Amino acid sequence: MARNRVPFDVARLQKKVTNCFICDFLAGSSRYPHHVVAETDSAVAFLNRFPTLFGYVLVAPKEHREQVTGDFDEEEYIDLQRFIFRISEGMRQVLAPERIYILSLGSQAKNSHVHWHIAPLPKGVPLEQQQYHALMHENGVVETTPEEMAQFAKDLGDAIEIA
Repeated sequence: MARNRVPFDVARLQKKVTNCFICDFLAGSSRYPHHVVAETDSAVAFLNRFPTLFGYVLVAPKEHREQVTGDFDEEEYIDLQRFIFRISEGMRQVLAPERIYILSLGSQAKNSHVHWHIAPLPKGVPLEQQQYHALMHENGVVETTPEEMAQFAKDLGDAIEIA
């Protein structure tokens, strides 16, 4: 079931985001609190603070990397993709979405730390509100509480088997 969306000020967020919010988050900056879902020695999965879909997760390498493939050797890349797969499978178990979107977005100007978006599309969303429309902050963010986010992070973390 799709959740209600509320307006979101994208321009205000863009003014506040540093070149590497992920490095700031990993360093413990109070400006970038996130609910961690799971982590490995080399990567972390955490909830999007401003989700356009409930359960939206970001996955990033712990070390600052900027290129989706060029900054990894093949083994590192495959390990990261395996982690993304496990997060996605846990998400399927916990939320039973119609589809899971996985993509890498970012810019050298902002959000330069490469990261992947794992966004669960709930069942019943009309076609015209799916795909990129469902991911765009300009279309609002889902209403949720810090308690719901914390509980989902725990539930998803419990559903993931990290070897």
